[in-house]
Amino acid sequence: MALRFTRALLFAVILCGSPAWALDNPLGGLLTQGPIADFLNVFQQPAIPRRVVSWDGGQPPGTVVVSTSERRLYYVLPNGQAIQYGVGVGREGFAWSGTKKVTMIRDWPGWTPPPQMLKRRPDLPRHMPGGIDNPLGARAIYLGSSFYRIHGSNEPDTIGAAVSSGCIRMTNRDVVDLADRVKVGTKVIVLR
Repeated sequence: MALRFTRALLFAVILCGSPAWALDNPLGGLLTQGPIADFLNVFQQPAIPRRVVSWDGGQPPGTVVVSTSERRLYYVLPNGQAIQYGVGVGREGFAWSGTKKVTMIRDWPGWTPPPQMLKRRPDLPRHMPGGIDNPLGARAIYLGSSFYRIHGSNEPDTIGAAVSSGCIRMTNRDVVDLADRVKVGTKVIVLR
């Protein structure tokens, strides 16, 4: 059994190679999501696991509700339930509330820091192509005409914390799940 596990681990490491290869692999994402990715993350537990909870917020199914005070995002399901995800939210001075609509959903999006962020952080790159090192992670769900997004994060330890410049961060696994559920036009309610 131990020998089989060692061989499987070695195979996964050899097969995956560098992160750049893993993103452009001919297997259509198999190495960045699915069985091999799950195997490579077998020992990593999310800080806040996704789960189905009771919901009585009054919103129709398909609505996204973000509670920045709870640091949770809820995707409303039928029959008084919602999927609850852990999220990272805006740090002090960057928290916001309001209602937006999903205007775009992108896989492995590129990132261009907005001018306000570049003013605060001139050390940031002017643009980063999508990929494993990109701060938007595996998916970005764009909210209205704002600079805010619900996006993945390559820093899972920030989930449950107030660390962003206003965007809602999720683990890559959770944002992929949410992006598969929402559509352009989905209502997103952000509460403080």
